[in-house]
Amino acid sequence: MSKHGRLPQFVVIGAAKAATTWIQAQLQSNTAIFMPDPEPHFFSREFDLGEDHYRNWFKPAPSDAKLIGEKSADYLSDPNVPARMAAMVPDAKLVVQLRDPVERAYSDYKMYFRRGLVGASPEDYLTTPDNDYPRFLCDGLYGRHIRTWLKHFSKGQILAFRFEDVKTRPREVVDMVSKHIGVDPVFDASLAEKRENDSRAQILPLPLRNLLAPLKDTVKPLRGKRWFEGARSVMAREISYPPLSADLRERLEDFYREDISIAEDLLGLDLSDWRREREELAAG
Repeated sequence: MSKHGRLPQFVVIGAAKAATTWIQAQLQSNTAIFMPDPEPHFFSREFDLGEDHYRNWFKPAPSDAKLIGEKSADYLSDPNVPARMAAMVPDAKLVVQLRDPVERAYSDYKMYFRRGLVGASPEDYLTTPDNDYPRFLCDGLYGRHIRTWLKHFSKGQILAFRFEDVKTRPREVVDMVSKHIGVDPVFDASLAEKRENDSRAQILPLPLRNLLAPLKDTVKPLRGKRWFEGARSVMAREISYPPLSADLRERLEDFYREDISIAEDLLGLDLSDWRREREELAAG
């Protein structure tokens, strides 16, 4: 037995900006499951730190936890991750949550926009991957990514579902994921309507956020206190994002069309809603 933690039996591998934090929170509400709160990003960013470093993420797991798991949403699109993971946890069950790739790309852009990392023209970043942030477009090529994963894991190890299912049938999603990883389901109704990383949330203006950034750890204990949240609400505003034009949306739909079909074939997942929306828009 390693003096470090156990290795995970399941991993939520993405996609980024598809509400993977929601399914993580639902699974964490089950006392039979242990998942660390932060994303380890071990197989994508910290692999050189070695297996003991990875095991340490799971060292706090209680001895009676039936299942150990983790969530790192960048795993799905990183071509190096499948082989690395297969070598260390070859029997792991994988959970994949997919979102309409056009909406995913725009949501990813909006996250970087509110962080002040990109300009106010989505066309500069969502027309071609040839820019400083190819992830906006490339992370949504699910067919390409799943094809790589299936070279190292069996189809039976991978459970995929849609972001839209979280909205329309959250309890069924939790039941499905729980059955896949091998645990009795626990559904937290208080989380059913909660969406993590909501782009509509009110946040402080960027200049003020940059000014206060060095104090982030200092003020963390104050979060949730009535007076602190009251003061924050006075200054916080909902961000107005640059819109996704109809022309750019159409180009994005063309970019993803073939890959959506590949993902459907590989996963046996019905993604016709994404295509139907496109057909209705075209007809309109």
